[in-house]
Amino acid sequence: MSGNKAILDTNVIILLSKKGLDIDALLEKYDDFYVSIITYMESYGYDFHDSDEKAIIDAFFEMVEVVDVNKSIAEMVITYKKAKRRKIKLPDAIILATARYLGADLLSDDWDDFINIDDEVRVRNVDDLKK
Repeated sequence: MSGNKAILDTNVIILLSKKGLDIDALLEKYDDFYVSIITYMESYGYDFHDSDEKAIIDAFFEMVEVVDVNKSIAEMVITYKKAKRRKIKLPDAIILATARYLGADLLSDDWDDFINIDDEVRVRNVDDLKK
């Protein structure tokens, strides 16, 4: 384990529920896992195909910290939304700002939604963790 922190995007959670990621490889790369409250809401709003997928999500959310939006995160989101570098959707801006607030890598399958917005956040693609 590396001692690194990771915040997971919603699509990573969905991939985990479908057993589309190598969980052991993920656990080897990071020690601490977080999700934004946005990811929590989006994940549970997903239409799971069966109860096993939801059970995986339930178990996962017991192991990670769900981070609420605070004023510091909100201020970063405002900065992202006002910046002229690149447009970003509000949920993605909250997830990115949460990663910055925590000093965590942001893991996503849609990593290109987050690149070139905040150079302080290391955005990682989960392609190398897919089964």
